[in-house]
Amino acid sequence: MAKTTKKENQSLQLAIIRPCCAGIDVGSMMMMVSYSDTEGNLYLMETDAFTEDLEKAAKTLRDAGISEVSMEATGSYWMAFYQILEEYGMKITLVNPRHFKDVDAQKTDARDSRWLHQLHAHGLLRASHIPQEVYRELRSYLHERNLLQQQKSDTLNRIQRVLTEMNIKVQHLISDIEGVAGMKLLRGIAKGISDPHALLELIDVHKLKAGREDLLKSLNGHYRPQFIKILQRQLVAFDFLKEQMKDYELLIEEVLKKMLPQDEQGNKPEIKKKKTLARKNQYSINVKDHLTHIAGIDLTEIDGLDEISVLEIISVTGLDMSKWKTSDHFTSWLNLSPRPKKSGGKIIGYDIRISNNKATQAFRMAAQTMWQNKGALGQLYRRLSAQRGTKKAIKAIARKLAVIFYVMVRNKIAFDKEKLKIDTARQEAKKIAFLKKEAAKYGLVLQNIAA
Repeated sequence: MAKTTKKENQSLQLAIIRPCCAGIDVGSMMMMVSYSDTEGNLYLMETDAFTEDLEKAAKTLRDAGISEVSMEATGSYWMAFYQILEEYGMKITLVNPRHFKDVDAQKTDARDSRWLHQLHAHGLLRASHIPQEVYRELRSYLHERNLLQQQKSDTLNRIQRVLTEMNIKVQHLISDIEGVAGMKLLRGIAKGISDPHALLELIDVHKLKAGREDLLKSLNGHYRPQFIKILQRQLVAFDFLKEQMKDYELLIEEVLKKMLPQDEQGNKPEIKKKKTLARKNQYSINVKDHLTHIAGIDLTEIDGLDEISVLEIISVTGLDMSKWKTSDHFTSWLNLSPRPKKSGGKIIGYDIRISNNKATQAFRMAAQTMWQNKGALGQLYRRLSAQRGTKKAIKAIARKLAVIFYVMVRNKIAFDKEKLKIDTARQEAKKIAFLKKEAAKYGLVLQNIAA
């Protein structure tokens, strides 16, 4: 039977929603701009990508009455022009190239800019999420610190390789070679100390799990000059990278101070210095208190999320959740919700989407820690992992964490673990009902026997 749905006050004609707008095709050394002025005249402008030329192009658009611009997100070449247009007070729609296609014709920069212009005028383009400038500044510092952290880890691996070439096995007996005892031993070796007994005098052996005899054997190696010189230079690089990470932490702290809310008198809350020493890759600044005052709630109470992961997430998403109408929109943007493909009224598969979104990666990393969580999320993860597999369990738990994050930030409510508790009585009732149904197929009847 045919099914008809009536739509009131809708037309198939494409209306011009933005009569005075522009479309920009972005290149490394050249920008192609298509725009229409207030009188409806269509223009095509080609400009170089130098700062002076971009400033002139932005002024030309402003003088023509352009207030809304769409531009293609090509590599990182769009960022400079985006910031300039933003300074000129224009509303910018950054478009993922996958979300639009040119008409069947020879592909040129002029055609792409005209096509962007036309689609933007009809309101058919979907804008990419770009956070405010303060979050973009925070994200830049986090990115550089993460690169330094990776370089520090690579340097530490090279240090352990040198120890292996010297046939020193102490790195296998000490759980953390980057700890206090491990670094004292490395610096002692770099100073030319080769006697195992003298090296053990540098550390407190009683704080280590390994015995003294095993440690002495592990420090008995081939202390050749070339290995000592290489170790000295690698320790210099290691110290330099650690200092650079601390410098970026200070820059991150300055950005977080900008984001702190002000009271009626214009004063910002005072953040106490971190009392505990930072271990390994932890921050030396009090990130948690900063985030609690900025967000208005403690987001680290969410299972699996610590201060570093929350910092990564808000540097990408920001704290204005009104950009996503519902939590479903938020999880879809994070590529954490399924996207079924339907044909003939049936689901024929699901789109597989690969995302480099740092917020998505943070939620997925938090979900991976749920295998040892004793709470409701941990129980759900282990059940889904047994039924559907680890990959689907991680994605499902990551989506649930993203929903919790969205609700907490948008509604300014604290994390309530009671709402996540699984109704065990309901699960047992469903299992019993299923078993009774299966038994009935074979003409059997199940009865409850009192214990």
